[in-house]
Amino acid sequence: MNYVIIGNSIAAVGCVEGIRSQDKTGSITIVGDEPYSVYSRPLISYLLLGRTDEKRMKYRPDDFYEKNGVKTYIGHRAEKVDSAAKTVVMDDGTVLPYDKLMLATGSNPFVPPMAGMDLVKNQFTFMTLDSAKALEKVLKPESRVLIIGAGLIGLKCAEGISERVGHIDVVDMADRILPSILDEEGSAMMQEHIEKHNVSFYLSDSVAQFTADTATLKSGRVLGFDVLVVAVGVRPNVELAEQAGCEVNRGICTDDTCVTSVPDIYAAGDCAKSHDITTDADRILALLPNAHMQGLVAGANMAGGSELYDKAMPMNAIGFFNLHIITAGSYDGEAYVTHAPGVYKKLITKENLLKGMILIGDIKRAGIYTSLIREKTPLDTIDFDLIKQHPQLMAFAKTERKAKLAGAKKGDA
Repeated sequence: MNYVIIGNSIAAVGCVEGIRSQDKTGSITIVGDEPYSVYSRPLISYLLLGRTDEKRMKYRPDDFYEKNGVKTYIGHRAEKVDSAAKTVVMDDGTVLPYDKLMLATGSNPFVPPMAGMDLVKNQFTFMTLDSAKALEKVLKPESRVLIIGAGLIGLKCAEGISERVGHIDVVDMADRILPSILDEEGSAMMQEHIEKHNVSFYLSDSVAQFTADTATLKSGRVLGFDVLVVAVGVRPNVELAEQAGCEVNRGICTDDTCVTSVPDIYAAGDCAKSHDITTDADRILALLPNAHMQGLVAGANMAGGSELYDKAMPMNAIGFFNLHIITAGSYDGEAYVTHAPGVYKKLITKENLLKGMILIGDIKRAGIYTSLIREKTPLDTIDFDLIKQHPQLMAFAKTERKAKLAGAKKGDA
């Protein structure tokens, strides 16, 4: 069997491991346009902070490819997928035949058109190791940095460079920071915390006009800057999937075995849609744990397995300036909220299930809440009043405790 994986990402790693769980000898080729072995993108802000280095950013050791019998074709782009001929055409003309193909093509930063942006010399995105290195080269202690986007990427960038520049301004059209993962109260708490670290926010606003070193906002405020970072969002890389005839609806459509609408072509990671069990809807869940899990299932099934990717949900574990956040699930339902200085907890329940959570500050034992959401545990089968206040296994029935402690299936003796 000849397997080709386009993308050298977390999903690709999962795919290799899934294939090798079923097929120890088949040929695996990984194509990647970055000239690096697989690394953890969320760590690029910590690289700029000096809290990690390129070696420790690697998601798997250097010998991962060799140990798993993987041929690498990195530093090159796949230009075309011919699903009829079952070939991948590379940017240098090389043709790679496949029996099974994985699309782990990820996403790219979305840079919206903004008037005068072509005048800005020092402009960057913040999604790859190369983009972080390029940004690092121009930073000076007196630099004024303007970040467009108060989401996860923009704020991780702010954290990564805050100690290396003079000041950071963040502009976002949304009325609060981190709107994709936090409610209003959680967002206000994080904003107050981040503002203590050399960062100012201009929300419910956007850039109307750039000059070489100023941004005039629609509100009329003028912000001077030396360096611009655009972090307004990402778009999935679906062009190869469309070429191959795969169904695409914003992301690459897959079923719960991770196969696309075209036989023998699978997809996983930030380019592919998943079924969100907390909203019962198909959507892109661009999250590292989901990417690996989806890749693992895809790889196993490419090699003849029968795995299901059926427990996907939104989940984020992230921190800014040493204040940590864990969120999961959806926020539609009845809320239980507690807060104290530096601590915020919101649990959302609906139809006898825990549907979602927001934890800020105190994130101990968050895995218990995550498990309740993922496993759809009926709340009347546990002591949820106790778990709301103090998540602990003693609130579960004996068989549940055994399942969570020993990995046994529910109902085991």
